[in-house]
Amino acid sequence: MAKRNNISTTDFILLGLFPEFQYASLLVYLILLVYLIALTGNSILIFLIWLDVHLHTPMYFLLSQLSLIDLFYISSSVPKMVINHSLGKHSISFTGCGIQMFFCLSLGGAECLLLTFMSYDRFVAVCNPLQYTVIMNSKVCLLIAVASWTGGALNSLIQTIYTMHFPVCGLKEIDHFFCEMPAVLKLSCEDTSDYEMVVFVVSIIFILIPFNLIIASYIQIFLTVLKMKSPEGRSKALATCSSHLTVVSLYLGPGIVVYMTPGSSHTPALYQGLSVFYTILTPMLNPIIYSLRNKEVVGALRKVLKKKLVSK
Repeated sequence: MAKRNNISTTDFILLGLFPEFQYASLLVYLILLVYLIALTGNSILIFLIWLDVHLHTPMYFLLSQLSLIDLFYISSSVPKMVINHSLGKHSISFTGCGIQMFFCLSLGGAECLLLTFMSYDRFVAVCNPLQYTVIMNSKVCLLIAVASWTGGALNSLIQTIYTMHFPVCGLKEIDHFFCEMPAVLKLSCEDTSDYEMVVFVVSIIFILIPFNLIIASYIQIFLTVLKMKSPEGRSKALATCSSHLTVVSLYLGPGIVVYMTPGSSHTPALYQGLSVFYTILTPMLNPIIYSLRNKEVVGALRKVLKKKLVSK
């Protein structure tokens, strides 16, 4: 009952990440560490891409957009969770819940679209290199960024408004660490099966179709790479593409399970565990995956560090 003291009747109660876990504080502070690593890694990557003229290419422009999305994405859930835990609070206002849901859905949708466009960028670079600069010009890159952000935002706005309009009966306890749409829908005292079917269809558009397009792109890429005579060119292409494919698997895989399989078959712990992958772990891993396996990014970082050392 202590959780509900001084909580408005319109507020929701976020039960947190694995509320039955014995070492909840340790888990929260571990996630805070992950959050700080994600902020640092993505910020450094954006800075390097902006600073180094050699990284002013379509691939790195799209990568900077991915890092920007990840910065906002992880920031939409982790700070609130850490603050609530530190203050011993578990509440989030109705408006706050809607805003958090909007940003999570918006950024999640934008990342799905951007990852698809990034696979197309790699497809053109490997399979049609002579036309790469013509196809992936600055205008196209800008349109890709705008389409990703706008598409995610429009979808999120519609889904957030519709989800939040359902009346909630009984305790407003969300068995999650943030206001994720499936967890909030479970609180409704109305039949949401028709809307869940709409969510499934939208998930096909934003998750399954992008996933299939990405797989199709990489099948063509790998077939082209196998025909390359240069071992150096082959290894460079495989390194870049495998980094992107790893990110796609970590991000879209759990998303497919959460949004495209029957909710009744999942326990809250499974929902939360899968959500950790695409809201917390992937934003941290993205800059690490792309940086450690990319000589150009590592080279740009070394240049910056050398300049700093020389200036001292």
